[in-house]
Amino acid sequence: MDNTQHTDIAVVGGGIVGLATAYKLSLMLPDKKITVIEKEKAVGHHQTSRNSGVIHSGIYYKPGSYKARNCVAGRRELVAFAKEHHIPHDICGKLIVATDPSELPHLERVFNNGVANGVENIEMVGPDRIKEIEPYCVGIKAIHVGCTGIIFFGDVAEKLAEIIKGRGGEILLNSEVIGFSKDAGKHIIRTKNNKNISADYLITTAGLQADRIAKKEGHPSEAAIVGFRGDYYDLTEKGIHKVRNLIYPVPNPKFPFLGVHFTRMIKGGVECGPNAVFVFNREGYSKTSFSLRDTAEAFSFGGTWKFFYKHWRFGLDEYRGAFSKAYFLKRLRKLIPSLEMDDIVASRCGIRAMALSPDGEMLDDFKMEGEGNVLHVINSPSPAATACLAYGGEIASMAKKQFGL
Repeated sequence: MDNTQHTDIAVVGGGIVGLATAYKLSLMLPDKKITVIEKEKAVGHHQTSRNSGVIHSGIYYKPGSYKARNCVAGRRELVAFAKEHHIPHDICGKLIVATDPSELPHLERVFNNGVANGVENIEMVGPDRIKEIEPYCVGIKAIHVGCTGIIFFGDVAEKLAEIIKGRGGEILLNSEVIGFSKDAGKHIIRTKNNKNISADYLITTAGLQADRIAKKEGHPSEAAIVGFRGDYYDLTEKGIHKVRNLIYPVPNPKFPFLGVHFTRMIKGGVECGPNAVFVFNREGYSKTSFSLRDTAEAFSFGGTWKFFYKHWRFGLDEYRGAFSKAYFLKRLRKLIPSLEMDDIVASRCGIRAMALSPDGEMLDDFKMEGEGNVLHVINSPSPAATACLAYGGEIASMAKKQFGL
C-alpha cells in the first residue's frame, strides 16, 4: 500500500464543524497528527459558506439542549476568535418581531428560553422602540437581542484550516471519500483521487452526506439526511435603506426554521429569506436541480413520506414562495409593509442538512453516534456554525474519551 499515508486522527468533512473539531483536537492532543479530508477544492464549500451569516444568540433553543448550551458558549468563543484573528464581524443586534396577537405567547416563550439559556442583552420592546431600531418595521411587540451579530463563516473556516496546518495538521482537498476498510486495526480511507489514508482513529462530520459516510464506514444510522433549500432575495438600491440590521419574525414552533427574515451581510447588502423547500438534489444549488440518486434515496426512506404527510400544508406554502416572487414579497411585507416588488431581486440559495427519524420527525438537536475508534456526527443543524468552536470542542472531548486518548 505504497500510496497510503498515515495519520493519527482522520476527520472526514472540511466544513466548519469538522474544522472546529480538528482545531480543538490539535489543542487537546498536540502530539497527534490530525488530517482533515474534504471532497471539494476548498474548505467550507457547502453549508458553511451558504448560510445567512448570522452569529446566533442562543435565544431560540430548548434550555438544556446541546444546541442551547453550545450556541451561547460557542457564540462568545466565536466572537473572541474573530477579534483575535481579525475576521470581519459586527455585533449589530436583531429584532424578533410579533405582528399579530396570536404570536405573543410564543414570543414570550422565546424570551424565557433566552433568559434560561443565559443570553445577555435581551429585552422586550414595544411598537415605538421597534420603530427607533428599525424605522420601516411594523410590529406590536418584539425582542431586541443585542448580542446577535453577522460574519461570513467561510472566513472562519479558512482561518481554522490555516491554524490546523500551522499546528502540524493536514487539509486534503479534492479528496472525496469513496470507501473504508480495516487493515491491522487501522482505518483505511479510500478517496476518489486514488490516495488512501490510514488512521488510528476516525471522526466523520460530513454534513449533507453524513448518513451516507456513516453507512459506507459500516455504521448506518437510523436517521436519514434530507436537504432543504433556502432561496434568498437581495434588497435593491431602492429598498436597501429599509433595513438597518437584522429583522426576524416569530418562528413557527413546529419547525426548526426561523422564517423569512432580513439580514444585513458583513460583505455588504441586505438579504431576505430563506424559505425552506425539500430538495431533489442534496448539493444542487438551483430551483430545478435534480439528482436521481438523491431523490430515490429520499423517497425509499419511510420517514420522508411520514414527514410529508404530517407537514404537506407547510411544504406547499414554502414551494409557493420558491416560485412566486409576489408570494415571497407578501411574506416579507408582514414585517416591512412598505416593501415593493422592485425593492427585491432574486439572489442565491443554500441547502441545509436535516436529519429525519424513521417516524418522520425532524431531529432538532445535534446527534453523534459511534463505537470503538469511530465517531460519526450525524446531525449538525443550525446554529452549528455559530456554535462551531464549542460544538467542535464537545465532539473532540467525546472522541478523546471514547478513543481512550
